[in-house]
Amino acid sequence: MPSSPWDNIFWHALSGTQAHLACGTDTIRRVLPGYSAMIAMADPLRPDWAAIRPFCAPGERLYCSGWQGEVAAGWELVADTHMCLMRWDGVEPEPDAALVAVPLGAVHLPQVLDLVAATKPGPFGPRTIEMGEYFGVFEDGRLLAMAGERLHAGALREVSGVCTDPAFQGRGLARRLMNLVIRRQLRRGQTPFLHVASSNARARALYERMGFRVEREVALRVVVPLA
Repeated sequence: MPSSPWDNIFWHALSGTQAHLACGTDTIRRVLPGYSAMIAMADPLRPDWAAIRPFCAPGERLYCSGWQGEVAAGWELVADTHMCLMRWDGVEPEPDAALVAVPLGAVHLPQVLDLVAATKPGPFGPRTIEMGEYFGVFEDGRLLAMAGERLHAGALREVSGVCTDPAFQGRGLARRLMNLVIRRQLRRGQTPFLHVASSNARARALYERMGFRVEREVALRVVVPLA
């Protein structure tokens, strides 16, 4: 079993702090349908695909972290890449009094899902904003950018759902929203972390300038259960 949450952060979240948002068994679990479609494995070297299959719908895209073994019968591998797990190693961001950030809730869901469809920030379902605090910047009723929280493993809290409408990029809105989320996490005594595609050198460099550092690189795969 992993000795530290950093070894298998998906599992530590879905079998611990966020167990109420997951279903499955004592060896493999998934986030409940409607939230972010992710699978967590107690042992990524020996995942029990048969055990999780009853909890997954045919054709559903499910994200897996840390697993690089053979694809089981009845499943299709549709993406195979890597991402960097980055942990906060900076100072607390200064308050940003000029930022007009709105806490996002169910009333904002249509705008949130429109922004997600336009930017594709990763696995994001209609109930993902219930996994933590989310904040957005609006202009004339249009959601321009957002950032929030997803995985929660003990004192570790993920910064996630970071995206900006392509027509409004370059204003620093996502970075400012991230700083708001990070500041709130630090004030709670939590350690912020995030995931970024290993191939996205530009984003990784930005996060490093903000105060994150690479903890490790992990496999990221997407599988689909067949009918």
